[in-house]
Amino acid sequence: MPLMSKAPPNEVTNLLLAWSDGDRQAFDKLAASVQTELRKLARAYMRRERPDHTLQPTALVNEAYLRLIDQHRVHWRNRAHFFGIAAQCMRRVLLDYGRRRKAHKRFQDAVTFDEALLKPAADPRAFEALAEALDALAAMDPRQAKVVELHVFGGLSIEEVARALDVSVGTVKRDWLTAKVWLRHAVRRGHPQ
Repeated sequence: MPLMSKAPPNEVTNLLLAWSDGDRQAFDKLAASVQTELRKLARAYMRRERPDHTLQPTALVNEAYLRLIDQHRVHWRNRAHFFGIAAQCMRRVLLDYGRRRKAHKRFQDAVTFDEALLKPAADPRAFEALAEALDALAAMDPRQAKVVELHVFGGLSIEEVARALDVSVGTVKRDWLTAKVWLRHAVRRGHPQ
């Protein structure tokens, strides 16, 4: 389900463009406009985490904000692009958080792609296995990894992903199918190639 902003899409895009041009007040207005959607995104991420996770959705949004404000060289194209980058920031925050708190051995059990991707992880390390596989995919095919990131983690529709990446819907569908197969194989093996 795509994320929808309470503010009109053009308003979000205009604020993004103003922010890209250095208008700090535009970022403040943008933050207020998209806060609800970012919290929904954070809650969706947290549902994939272990139930006793100490990081709360609000803290995840705050950490993502800190990383977003450091995005000085990004030329924001539209709201889909913004939410894609926000999703990537949240995924990285959770991955960094998990790595810091990791006290167990490397993930040994095979986890299916669908379990790691779509269901709350019974083992918190499942998310890390998927993240490592996605990083390996990004090294081989950055666009396919971006499609997965925007569609699955960013909650964007296939059409929104196509607009964000400036490619055709057919290209996104092909990338999505290919990436799913590759990630499923990599996660089942327990380590990306």
